[in-house]
Amino acid sequence: MALRVNGKVVTPTGVIRQGCVELDGDRISAVAEYPSVRDGHWILPGFVDIHTHGGGGHTFTTGDAEQARAAAGFHLRHGTTTLLASLVSSPFALMRDATAAYAPLVREGVLAGIHFEGPYLSAARCGAQNPEFLRDPSTDELAELIELGDGAVRMVTLAPERDGALEAVKLLTGRGVVAAVGHTDATYDQTRAAVAAGASVGTHLFNGMRPVHHREPGPVVALLSAPNVVCELVADGVHLHDGMLAFASTTAGPDRTALITDAMAAAGMPDGEYELGGQAVSVADGMARLARDGAIAGSTLTMDAALRHAVDAGIPMADATRMVATTPARAIGLGDRLGALQIGLRADLVVLDDDLNVVRVMRGGSWVE
Repeated sequence: MALRVNGKVVTPTGVIRQGCVELDGDRISAVAEYPSVRDGHWILPGFVDIHTHGGGGHTFTTGDAEQARAAAGFHLRHGTTTLLASLVSSPFALMRDATAAYAPLVREGVLAGIHFEGPYLSAARCGAQNPEFLRDPSTDELAELIELGDGAVRMVTLAPERDGALEAVKLLTGRGVVAAVGHTDATYDQTRAAVAAGASVGTHLFNGMRPVHHREPGPVVALLSAPNVVCELVADGVHLHDGMLAFASTTAGPDRTALITDAMAAAGMPDGEYELGGQAVSVADGMARLARDGAIAGSTLTMDAALRHAVDAGIPMADATRMVATTPARAIGLGDRLGALQIGLRADLVVLDDDLNVVRVMRGGSWVE
C-alpha cells in the first residue's frame, strides 16, 4: 500500500496548500492536491548540501570514515538527505587517503560524493584555508584521485588564476567532476575563461573572493552573470549581509543559487575551541573564526537553519526550497534522481512545523529515527 504524507507541499512550481505526496517504496509516485487537509505541516524535498566540512562534533576534513558517517548522520537529522563531504586544503597524501576512506561511504549512499575545497587556491584569498598547503593545480594529482575514487570525487574548488587551472578544469569536467571557482583573486576575464572551460559552481560567492569594483568586476560578477553557473550562498547572517543574500538570489534567481552550510565540526555544538584543517578555531556566539587572525572559519549552520534565515530575509518559500534542494542537486549532477517533490524521484522528504523546525525526515522512503 502506498504511503501518503499530507500537508503544505512545496513543489518546483509553487506551494500546494492542501496537498499530499504519495510514496511507493523509495520513490515518489504522486504529488497532488488533497482538499481534506487542514493546516498541515510543511512538506519539502530533502535538503542537499554541496559544501559542508562536518557537524555534531565530527569532521570530514581528516579522512576518517567513522567521523564522516557521524557528521552525515548529524546533518541528516536536520533534514539534509544528500551531502558532499568537503575537505579543506591538505597535503596530497591526506587527499588520497580520504578518497579511499570515503569511496565506500559514497557507494553505500551515506555520502553523495567528495568535495575538495583546495588546495589549488589563492594565497591572497585563502580565508581559513591553511596557506601552508596551497599550490598550483596538478592534473596528475586530480587524475589519480578521480581514478582512486571511482566516481566518489564529485567537485573540486580551485582558483582560476593559478598556473594550470584551466587544464585542471578541463580534466575535471571531462571526467564528470564539477569544477568550482572559489578562494580566488581572479579578474573578471580569468573567471570567465574558467567558466568557458567548464567551471559551473561558484564556491560561497563573495567569501574568499576579490571584491566587486566598477572598473574590475572580478569573479563575483562573472559568476553571477554566467547562465550555466550555480552560485553557493551561506545564509547565516555572518558570511553575507541579508541584503547581499537577497541581491544575489534575485540577480541569479533560485535556479542558479544554492544555499550551503559550509559547516564545520562545531555545528550543533557548544561554543569553544575546535580545529579545521590543522588550524585552531574559536567558536563564540555560534560564530567560527580562526584563532590566529579572526578569519571566518566555516560556520555552525545547518540546512534547516539556512532555510529559516533565507525565508526571514524575504526569499519566498518556494524559491528558498529550490535553493536548498532542487538547485544544489542539479549542480552536482543528481537532479534527475532527487532534490524535488516530483514523480519518480527518490522519496526524500523533510516535514517542518509552521516555524520551519524539523518534525520528521524521510530518506529513500524510510523515516529517519
